[in-house]
Amino acid sequence: MRSILINQFKTAILMGAMMGLFVAVGGMFGKGFLLPALLLGGGMNIFAYFFSDKIAIASMRGREVTAENGGDLYRLVDTLRRRAGLPMPRVYLTPQRAPNAFATGRSPERSAVAVTQGALDLLEPDELAGVIAHELAHIKHRDTLISTIAATMSGVLAFLAQWGLLLGGNRNNSNPLAAFVVVILGAIGAAVIKAAISRSREFAADAEGARIAGTPTGLMSALMKLESANRRIPMQNPNPAQNNLFIVEPMLGDSLGRLFATHPPTEKRIEALRQLM
Repeated sequence: MRSILINQFKTAILMGAMMGLFVAVGGMFGKGFLLPALLLGGGMNIFAYFFSDKIAIASMRGREVTAENGGDLYRLVDTLRRRAGLPMPRVYLTPQRAPNAFATGRSPERSAVAVTQGALDLLEPDELAGVIAHELAHIKHRDTLISTIAATMSGVLAFLAQWGLLLGGNRNNSNPLAAFVVVILGAIGAAVIKAAISRSREFAADAEGARIAGTPTGLMSALMKLESANRRIPMQNPNPAQNNLFIVEPMLGDSLGRLFATHPPTEKRIEALRQLM
């Protein structure tokens, strides 16, 4: 319960900070920009709250599977969510070869679990069970709302920074100083959002996932495989702002991807799971 309240508080702070950032950026360009910036910030908050999960699924080209066509994957999610005491989430399969998985949704009743084709091909049944149990733990802890909102807002901040840079460099009547400040604010905002996504949530989800699965061994083995495979197979068409959603950090191989690094070292997660045995 305490973690749920903390996540709800963080979400409110995050959305308030986004509103403040939009107003601050608008003010840099003159008083006439304040009201539009306020409306844009408010609209962005509403959009992020209601649609951030759909954006995450769509960006990964997720295809929803059902009890009729979902096979073992759907049945496994159903079995584990019953153990966790959760309503049935929507289940998605994404075509990426990089093995990974994530959960999204603003509440357990509106949640979704997505697994890449690479994960299905790589993992044994007990390992896949550990991964899905971990994602269900995120849903149970209400981590998914703040994660998906943070991912959406990080993307917006990156856009603001790029827009400010272009505005400063490509227009004769632009304000280079204001554009530079927008870039700095975008970088700071992204760092704040990154800080809001506590790395401790992964340890908590690992522990709860091990409880849901009935043993930590499957998740331990899965984390080792996923870490190794993601070093070799980059995520296709990734959005670095969504890194925090995945069970292991997608290896993007560029500085932008490292900016959004949000996961604790995998070896530390495995060691923490080993202590549960």
